[in-house]
Amino acid sequence: MIDIMKMVKARTYMKRNEPFLYSWHAYVGYELDLYKAFERPMTQYDVADALSLDEQLLAQWVAVGVSIGYLKEVGRNRYQIKNRWKLPKSKGNNSSGVLLKEMMELHIPTLLEYPKMMRNKNRLHFDEEEHAATVAETSRLLEILAYPKMAARLKEKNCRRVLDIGCGEGGYIKKLAGKFPSTQFTGIEISQEVVDTAKALTKEQKNVTIEQADLWDYTPKAPQDMIMLNNVLHYIPLEKRQPLFKELASWLANEGVLSIVTPIAGGPDSTPFANVFNSFFSSFDNLYRLPKREELIEWGEESGLEFLSLRTVIKEGGWYIVQYEKKS
Repeated sequence: MIDIMKMVKARTYMKRNEPFLYSWHAYVGYELDLYKAFERPMTQYDVADALSLDEQLLAQWVAVGVSIGYLKEVGRNRYQIKNRWKLPKSKGNNSSGVLLKEMMELHIPTLLEYPKMMRNKNRLHFDEEEHAATVAETSRLLEILAYPKMAARLKEKNCRRVLDIGCGEGGYIKKLAGKFPSTQFTGIEISQEVVDTAKALTKEQKNVTIEQADLWDYTPKAPQDMIMLNNVLHYIPLEKRQPLFKELASWLANEGVLSIVTPIAGGPDSTPFANVFNSFFSSFDNLYRLPKREELIEWGEESGLEFLSLRTVIKEGGWYIVQYEKKS
């Protein structure tokens, strides 16, 4: 009976992990541009030859693709993609594949280190340079979803001065400055290399200023109608978050808006992925746990900010846009 129960448990875990095959196949297909290669009927040999790939490993990937319905055999040893709408677009097309890439190359390897970290009581160190390109692509995809909510609030409040803290390559600023040419946008970023890129990307926009600055040493020259803090909170130690909110509130004009894009720590009613996302951030000695909903509300109230809204950006990852208003 014990052996039977062991087998039942083992089979159960295998079944539960079957969805991983879909993500793995999509990640490999995105990373090697294989779905593009099989847009029309092709043999495995021709694709392997054209892309300089191991033909035997490609054949195994194709076999999995056929079994999960991502590929189909069309005769004469040729294969073609199936159910195109389920597959990530190729690179450079705001593809969902970049989320797979981040999950497969960063999140899952980190989570697999949990036993070692728990035994040794040592955290990993997040290497920004190593993962910068992937994280930047993910952020650009996030921008597409968060941008309309920011633009709507900016229009509603008729903002004339906007500050973007940790502006990165200036994605939000570039889009918003194009839509609101009479608004002055300032972005600050600690990395001089990233600042140079942001300046190059926004050089044609006269209403944009990009500055190299450390948040903790910076003060704006004038009160701001909107301050944006996007994808930054998990870099801020917990004990510094309330003081940061108070400082940002002091930079806002009356009725000015603080707009934050951040993942939020999962709760009992959250998706499993939202909960495990917090486990990921907690794995590093230079990243910090995600904020809870009640903390975000409390930090705003303690800083004299009225809570306006908390809206979903990406439900599966627990990403939200949280906005506050400064009352006189």
